[in-house]
Amino acid sequence: MSALSLSELSLSHFRSHRRAVLACDGRPVAIYGPNGAGKTNLLEAVSMLSPGRGLRRASPENLIRRPEALGWKVTGLLHSGQQTHEIETWAEPAASRSVRIDGKAAPQIALGRIGRVLWLVPSMDRLWIEGAEGRRRFLDRATLSFEPTHAEAVLSYEKAMRERNRLLKDMVRDAHWYHALEKQMADAGAKIHQNRCNTIAELAAAQEATQTAFPTAALSLIHADPAIEAPEDPAALTAAFAQNRVRDMGAGRTLMGPHRADLQAVFADKGVSAKDCSTGEQKALLISLILANGRALIRDFGAPPILLLDEVAAHLDQTRRAALYDEICALGSQAFMTGTGPELFAELGSRAQYVEVTEEDGGSIVKERDPI
Repeated sequence: MSALSLSELSLSHFRSHRRAVLACDGRPVAIYGPNGAGKTNLLEAVSMLSPGRGLRRASPENLIRRPEALGWKVTGLLHSGQQTHEIETWAEPAASRSVRIDGKAAPQIALGRIGRVLWLVPSMDRLWIEGAEGRRRFLDRATLSFEPTHAEAVLSYEKAMRERNRLLKDMVRDAHWYHALEKQMADAGAKIHQNRCNTIAELAAAQEATQTAFPTAALSLIHADPAIEAPEDPAALTAAFAQNRVRDMGAGRTLMGPHRADLQAVFADKGVSAKDCSTGEQKALLISLILANGRALIRDFGAPPILLLDEVAAHLDQTRRAALYDEICALGSQAFMTGTGPELFAELGSRAQYVEVTEEDGGSIVKERDPI
């Protein structure tokens, strides 16, 4: 199995960090310190070494350290298989994010070709009980880990849909204005749906093939409105968009398509929907899916992903914490984990590196520590 890990991470004027440099050796990294010290900001910096807006979905402008407002930069030395890549990503004030790989400008999608990064953050704890948008985002992030071009399909679909929605709101009835947009939506939409279904199949196979201390989830993809059935074939989807123009015009938006999909999960052993499970069970199901995603990527990508687990141990008892750490180590994944104190990582022992983050003089200070 090939390795995927960061050996160096540096931050410049990123969030609360004026300057931070972290040397890693491939082991899990346990990051601890008081609330507000800047622990999650380190994880967010790592997430910027992958395509997209990072684990907080923040705009480049919001990542700039204040009050200096000089722009930010994150650099990482990524070991992927037999290759080593220097990744740089940055943004100046009022500018979009730029990426450079091995000294050459690159699109964000190129980051997904050389590495895979998955994360679990506290805001996702309510994934199963809130709106479908968060569940689609969770599924699309998993899908992107298997198929980096998924982001292009999503962007193409959303761009065409915005134009179609503008026409609908303006009550434009001339069909000629819609044809090209609806075909673009249908072509991209069919790819999105197929990619998502493939990902659900990958996650199911990974859960079935491995014994785990965490509950398995049976996943399915449905339409947010059960009364609406969205075709999966591009030609049929194009025809459906055309047939639904009048209804969509009344709503002022597109009511059918992959943007209305919803991910459903059932606690397999109990046959209980995730939304009806206890808070602890919902968290355990999320962890199980992240671990399954990691196992599936070993087969698909050839290496486990880098994991970003923010406050993951806070709501786990000692037995389940130990089980989680054992599974991460068995997976061989470099996991960056945060917690308020080193005692939350006691079960890891010398299997991890330890980093303390404190706040001094209005900024974050990062110090490497010995195992507890």
